[in-house]
Amino acid sequence: MRSYFVPLVLVATLLRGAGGDAACAQEGALPAAADADLQKFMEIRSFVSRRNEQYYKITTKRGIDEAKYIHIGGIDQYISIRGEDRNNPVILFLHGGPGDATNPWGYLAFRSWLQYFTVVQWDQRGAGRTLRQSGPQIGPTITVERMTQDGIEVAEYLRKSLQKDKLILVGHSWGSVLGLSIAKARPDLFYAYVGTGQVADETRNYAVAYDNLLQKARALKNQAAIEELTAIGPPPYPDFRGSSVQRKWSNLFEHADLFIDGIFGAALTAPGYTLADINDWSAGQDLSGRQLIPQTAKLDSKALGGQFALPVFVIQGAEDFTTPTSLARSFVASIRAPHKEFVAIPDGGHFAVFMRSDEFLRVLVKRVRPLATNR
Repeated sequence: MRSYFVPLVLVATLLRGAGGDAACAQEGALPAAADADLQKFMEIRSFVSRRNEQYYKITTKRGIDEAKYIHIGGIDQYISIRGEDRNNPVILFLHGGPGDATNPWGYLAFRSWLQYFTVVQWDQRGAGRTLRQSGPQIGPTITVERMTQDGIEVAEYLRKSLQKDKLILVGHSWGSVLGLSIAKARPDLFYAYVGTGQVADETRNYAVAYDNLLQKARALKNQAAIEELTAIGPPPYPDFRGSSVQRKWSNLFEHADLFIDGIFGAALTAPGYTLADINDWSAGQDLSGRQLIPQTAKLDSKALGGQFALPVFVIQGAEDFTTPTSLARSFVASIRAPHKEFVAIPDGGHFAVFMRSDEFLRVLVKRVRPLATNR
């Protein structure tokens, strides 16, 4: 499920437009006022970035805080590894999007998790800093099959380098599609698979979400939502307008609009990140979406589900209007696994793993962590 951000073609571009000097904009020169504004902006950004580095750094003796490229699937791919105790279980987190890497803002989102887990974030093929390293020419290799193998190679690397028998695999949204594929292919690498914003049936997803949105709008007596949703009607849509309206009300009803704005600010002031990194973050979503959405559009519950040889957990927002909670619940009921659980996060939506992070963490610690610690 895609998240959409306005690309940052560098703040200077925006300031050129605000400066009102068309000639300077065409020539690539900044008006004096815009140049001063840009300088002030960069100073503030630098200050907040340094503050964030202090607030979120790892200081424990047995902690780990690494960020590096590793050679995976024939290209260099970017990972970060953070935790307060190397003895803790390791989570390999699969970001959504497609292409919506969490590394630019995950230093903030996962900070409370690091007492209990070592969290690995991976800029997948075609996303974030991995895209910067490889370039967009790797577009044709952005396939579910190739990325499943990438994920397996990342997991094998982590087992060896961190000296762990197994990992915990957590997938959000698009990452839940990739996670199911990895878990089926190599269950021996993981103590459990955990899905959130779980994609359960791409063939029915948007139709069910539309019905849920319209029902919610009527329950809230939100006339603007009722009128806009009624006007576009149920999917499929002939153009981008219909899905845009549906996404708008999904975000508003889940209060995810505030979250999305917040993570953009966190990414913009991330320690060690540049404006070019933020542009790559946006470009990765565009490239990955073009490549992967057509591949996954026909995945139904039978293709995604079936037999699993490891414990499966789905921890879903109770009101997810993007990947509907009802479909995720039915998905868990339909699969076969040594152990399976569905847990609903009250007042949570599609981004419950981040927006209800403490509740999500409590479920992880209580239900999943014991599988890796035997206690």
